[in-house]
Amino acid sequence: MAGKDYYEILGVQKGADADEIKSAYRRLAKKYHPDLNKTPEAAEKFKEINEAYEVLGDEKKRANYDQYGSADGPQFGGGGAGGFGDFFGGGQGFGGFSDIFSDIFSAFGGGEGRGRVNERGEDVYVNMKLSFEEAIFGVEKIISFNRVETCEKCSGTGAKNGKEFSTCPDCHGAGRVRIQQNTMFGTTIREGVCPKCSGTGKIIKERCEECFGKGYSRNVAEVRVKVPAGINDGQTIRMKGEGNAPSRQGINGDLNIKISVANHKIFKRNGNDLMFDLFIPFTTCLLGGKVEIPLTKGTTTLKIEEGTQSGTIMRLKGKGVKILNREAYGDLLVTIKSEPPKNLNRKAKDLLKELEENFNENDFPKSKDFTNKMKGL
Repeated sequence: MAGKDYYEILGVQKGADADEIKSAYRRLAKKYHPDLNKTPEAAEKFKEINEAYEVLGDEKKRANYDQYGSADGPQFGGGGAGGFGDFFGGGQGFGGFSDIFSDIFSAFGGGEGRGRVNERGEDVYVNMKLSFEEAIFGVEKIISFNRVETCEKCSGTGAKNGKEFSTCPDCHGAGRVRIQQNTMFGTTIREGVCPKCSGTGKIIKERCEECFGKGYSRNVAEVRVKVPAGINDGQTIRMKGEGNAPSRQGINGDLNIKISVANHKIFKRNGNDLMFDLFIPFTTCLLGGKVEIPLTKGTTTLKIEEGTQSGTIMRLKGKGVKILNREAYGDLLVTIKSEPPKNLNRKAKDLLKELEENFNENDFPKSKDFTNKMKGL
């Protein structure tokens, strides 16, 4: 053991207290245990951290290691470390490996004294199509979908009338059993599903006629969904516990509803802002005027100032979409598009030529600036 920095192996400082060392070991043991980590380097790493904890997890060995660089102290040729077996049998100092491994595997599905493992049913994923208006104002809808449900007739036991079963003699109703194994890394204790009862904790005497002993069945479910105002295309509504029931005792999964929103014939949406292009006659841009435009509810009048440039964006604050779960709204952005006439008759052309004669280059500063830049090329 000499020559290795056990503190570095466990990732703790030399002055770390017992709880810090135990916590570090627990974390690393869970990460590199061969039953949980199948990478090639995991086994060697697991052996190394066990070796480190065997020393730092014992007050006497740690004191020797700190003073002499060896858990055996200054007496060469005698004694020696007790090996992993001492720790799995009970150990000293930090409480032993068996307690730690019990905690580790409890996190993966149980542990002594924790009772039968509660399973979680699988989530269900469905799509919901909304109109543009339903998405921005919110709506309530009832959706139908297939899901796994606990059999009501046997209350999920799989036994006739929910009573025709006995407690499993192997796991005593816990649904899991503990298995002790002696390996090259020492003794390990792992937990797994009881093979006799398949984790149910019960031995069925007579099967339920409704679900044929499964304890669940697949049915068509109807759920009322409250869609909040302002939801956007691609977002998901999660409804806790409305998914599939587990095959054994436990809790239902969730229902995940992915939203698909139809396009609007005028508005386009960007987050909580709405926008659209407003095409108006070029004369309105030149002379100014008033134009009626749509809102999410009703209409309003937009004032166009004299000489408004095509491409100008006019922002109407608070006229966009409601922000989810807030009493606030986005804006409406209107982009002005100046539209010239498609056809000009002789009279209109003559009038425009007469008008043109009354302008000079200073009336068109952007055009003038561009022409000057061209001259410099």
